[in-house]
Amino acid sequence: IQNTKNLMDIERGAFVNLPKLKYLSICNTGIRLFPDVTKINSLESNFLLEICDNLYISTIPPNAFHGISNESLTMNLYKNGFKVIQSHAFNGTKLDKLVLRDNRNLRVIHDYALEGASGPNVLDISSTSLESLPCHGLEPIQVLIANSSYSLKKLPPLDKFVSLQRAELTYPSHCCAFRNWRRIKDNLSRQCESSATRSPYADETLKKTDKTYPPDNYSVILEEENEGISFDFDYDFCQTKMNLRCTPVPDAFNPCEDIMGYDFLRILIWFINILAITGNIIVLLVLLTSRYKLTVPRFLMCNLSFADLCMGLYLLLIASVDSKTRSQYYNHAIEWQTGAGCNTAGFFTVFASELSVYTLTVITLERWHTITYAMQLERNLRLRHAIMIMIGGWIFSLSMALLPIAGISNYMKVSICLPMDIETSVSQAYILIILVLNVIAFLVVCICYVKIYLSVQNPDFAAKNKDTKIAKRMAILIFTDFTCMAPISFFAISAAFKVPLITVTNSKILLVLFYPINSCANPFLYAIFTKAFRRDFFILLSRFGCCKTQAELYRVSTLSAYNLNFRKHSSLAGANKNSQRNTFVLVPSHHRD
Repeated sequence: IQNTKNLMDIERGAFVNLPKLKYLSICNTGIRLFPDVTKINSLESNFLLEICDNLYISTIPPNAFHGISNESLTMNLYKNGFKVIQSHAFNGTKLDKLVLRDNRNLRVIHDYALEGASGPNVLDISSTSLESLPCHGLEPIQVLIANSSYSLKKLPPLDKFVSLQRAELTYPSHCCAFRNWRRIKDNLSRQCESSATRSPYADETLKKTDKTYPPDNYSVILEEENEGISFDFDYDFCQTKMNLRCTPVPDAFNPCEDIMGYDFLRILIWFINILAITGNIIVLLVLLTSRYKLTVPRFLMCNLSFADLCMGLYLLLIASVDSKTRSQYYNHAIEWQTGAGCNTAGFFTVFASELSVYTLTVITLERWHTITYAMQLERNLRLRHAIMIMIGGWIFSLSMALLPIAGISNYMKVSICLPMDIETSVSQAYILIILVLNVIAFLVVCICYVKIYLSVQNPDFAAKNKDTKIAKRMAILIFTDFTCMAPISFFAISAAFKVPLITVTNSKILLVLFYPINSCANPFLYAIFTKAFRRDFFILLSRFGCCKTQAELYRVSTLSAYNLNFRKHSSLAGANKNSQRNTFVLVPSHHRD
């Protein structure tokens, strides 16, 4: 019955007592209800039922095939309008092959849909919208085909697939599940193979003992009832070896491992992200609540702390998901990497790293400018100028972080949510632009601090400039920061040119040990360990009744330093005026002819 769009209904009892029927096809019709095929009672083996292209059938009801045949069946139920397959739908059948492919609206197969059926040996659910497989009736399946089933992001417990030999799946991470499972079962099989032949006294001894052994002990040694008699016995499970082929094979970007491939990284990432978040929140809180004037260095430090805080949040998100999915990442990989969580993590890390590099570069340039033009106060960088510069940095960092979400590269390529997709030329150019800009920033920092060091080596200059001590310290700190970034830039650039020199597994070591270490160290090196920060910190605590003595000492010290600097500036200003007056007097006048 094919190509009859005007056929709206097939009455019950239309197919009754057809013992010689081998093939029934109902395709491309207009029927609304699933046809009644329960009274065919075919005696032919390898009966083929084909129901396809019936777009108005939405449900396969219970017992829909009961009585069709007592022999093996092949069911091709494809390209229909199925949305739900109800409980016990295949009850009473001997399924050899069940094809449900291209039922694009099929979202639910009831957990007991295969209950009461023998088989199927082959199950094809390709190009459907199924989000899960039934938990019961999967044991006979030898071949599972689920190509282009993008909604199927989780698999049922793997012990349901006791007969599975071949799997064609949509996501490589699901093959990781079977690979790990096969490794466990292979180990058990080797243990079973090495066991001795079962003792003739085994049954008798087992009857005598009342002990119950846990199911994960596949080789049991009993020496208690008959001292000196030792025997092993193998369960049927031990006698079954896995020879499972699964595609697609996991690639270099998504190896079969958890987000954090090593246990020591799993511990270290928590330490670093907590330290980064805590340290940068303290710095921001102290700087933003300080009663002292907001200077350019303090403003830049606030931006740097916010960027480093975002990096800490990225690490916290990665560490949390890793802890939640540990040893089960294959069942969460697709949902994580294609969902909003990975996009959020990727946005945080790109925005934080670019804003941090940008801010460190601005801090370096500001220090160099202040040192170089120390005697020309009118040329110092003003706060309004710094604000405009940082607005540009924020726009740049936000743009770089949003481009992968907009489709230029993406964050879903790897589990750690970095933009590592370089399949298109635009994506490759995006990665290279970021890396080249970071290298340029590193070179700018190096050049500026070389000049600063050359300047402060002059003892006369150093004696006149109050910023030289700060410049020396910041030169060492910022240079160290960029040195930590050097290995990441090196390996990332090689990967961008499609010549990777390091695996994703090993790159996670760089991610934890080098990539975020600055975000952890910056608040301590640039703020918390400085005298000005300690002053602001104790003054803030004094508002809550704590550390009042220390706060008062810092107030007195600050006032004394201010008065001393004011007298020095006044003397310097007077000397400059006298110098300018003397210069004016010594200028020769023009003689009249």
